[in-house]
Amino acid sequence: MFIDKKILAIIPARSGSKGLKDKNIKLLNKKPMLTYSIESALQSNVIDEIYVSTDSVEYADIARKYGANVPFLRSTNNATDTAGTFDVVREALLNYKEIGKKFDWCIILQPTSPLRSCEDIISSLNLMWNKEAVSVVGVCECEHSPLWSNILSENQCLKGFLREDLASQRQLLNTYYRINGAMYIVDVKYILENDNMYTDKSFAYVMPKERSVDIDDIYDFCVAEAFLKMERE
Repeated sequence: MFIDKKILAIIPARSGSKGLKDKNIKLLNKKPMLTYSIESALQSNVIDEIYVSTDSVEYADIARKYGANVPFLRSTNNATDTAGTFDVVREALLNYKEIGKKFDWCIILQPTSPLRSCEDIISSLNLMWNKEAVSVVGVCECEHSPLWSNILSENQCLKGFLREDLASQRQLLNTYYRINGAMYIVDVKYILENDNMYTDKSFAYVMPKERSVDIDDIYDFCVAEAFLKMERE
């Protein structure tokens, strides 16, 4: 059991959004979106520190109201839409080290995945422990096989769009999975020295589609809202 591990949850929530304005604090069923990740981390009862990484004082105030900690704001360099997740994580870990707090594992909970449950958090951490992994990443089954997809030519001609044997082999197609964005767990020592999260010591935590909604636009937002309303009925 991983109870001897010190675990930091990072909820990356920079201000602003091009696809959906201020989506990290947009009211989803009457609550700011980022609060769902805070609540699932709190309900898991296995996280030592829940940190919302944000560049916004407004976002920080909302995070604290719902039980997260924001001892420092994200730097300007890591608050752009091109900033890498690894850079954000390393900045948080180094800042915590400066105030005397060290962690063994870090779990990244994107606020745009509000349907992830506290059971998902516990189960994925158990997987990290049982596999002696350097990382665990949330995945779900693809909605459609990528073999039914291809790029289009300029004139949108479909010649050669699908493999010739695809129709006859439809029932024999493999199941494909995609990264769902709901959670990433990394060993702190590993992430401070490496950029690659996908190694022979990295494993998938499989989640159902209904808890894998990743909100990027208004369509995704409405889907998540519908699922949340169904849960309350």
